[in-house]
Amino acid sequence: MTRIARVFPRRTKATPDDDMAFVGYPRLTQPPVDEVHISVTFSWDLPLAEQMAKTWAGIAPVTMGGPALGMRGEEFVPGRHLRIGYVITSRGCPNRCWFCSVPKREGNTVRELPITEGHNVLDDNLLACSDEHIRAVFAMLSRQKLGRIMFTGGLEAARLKPWHVEEIAKLHPKEIFLAYDTPDDYEPLVEAARMFRAAGIRPQSHTLRAYVLIGWPKDSMVMADLRLRSVLAQGVIPMAMLWRDESGDRDHSWVRFAWPWVRPAAMKFPPNVEAL
Repeated sequence: MTRIARVFPRRTKATPDDDMAFVGYPRLTQPPVDEVHISVTFSWDLPLAEQMAKTWAGIAPVTMGGPALGMRGEEFVPGRHLRIGYVITSRGCPNRCWFCSVPKREGNTVRELPITEGHNVLDDNLLACSDEHIRAVFAMLSRQKLGRIMFTGGLEAARLKPWHVEEIAKLHPKEIFLAYDTPDDYEPLVEAARMFRAAGIRPQSHTLRAYVLIGWPKDSMVMADLRLRSVLAQGVIPMAMLWRDESGDRDHSWVRFAWPWVRPAAMKFPPNVEAL
């Protein structure tokens, strides 16, 4: 059997943790390796990954790939590039959001994959899949023992239907992420929050969250603050997503601004939300 080292530039919650998964440069002592596969998710990690590749080449032949190199995702193998429990059941998105690389990488259609086991769904746009696929994903989630259900890949609020909400509520999820990236996302988010409240998912549970894009060219902190507070006013915990260009550079004033908006413990609902 070929012994493949899977190497990642940085550790995140999703990074695999088995004996053949490595972060950064080779260790002083490690298992024998026949091949090295370096996986790069973010374009700003490419310079580091290239330096890592030079060092790993002294251990075994190196190949480098991943979303940062524009590679289309193919089959999903649990535990290969994501920690066990994280699952992808489809790839691609029919939307063409200006800030998103998914359509360029995966195309403008959704490809449904064989459904594997996991409790944290990371699909690009699960709700753009067929009803049959979505129901099968919910059925898979209903039997999970790996951990509480999470939709950290995000659910597109504009595609959310009452039956989706009903089935998701049955799963008693830990986290559901929506998104407020562009102005036309707001009204669907408001309606989604209303449907989830009606299904018994209350604001006080902090289950319902929303990625809020901030800091793009011509955005202002005043406007970003208004958007974040408007999400909080709906009983939804916002998570600021600070825009980066391909270099990964970020304005430090925006980093300071975003910091309180990535910490749920630092947020408090307006008084009227407590009654929702």
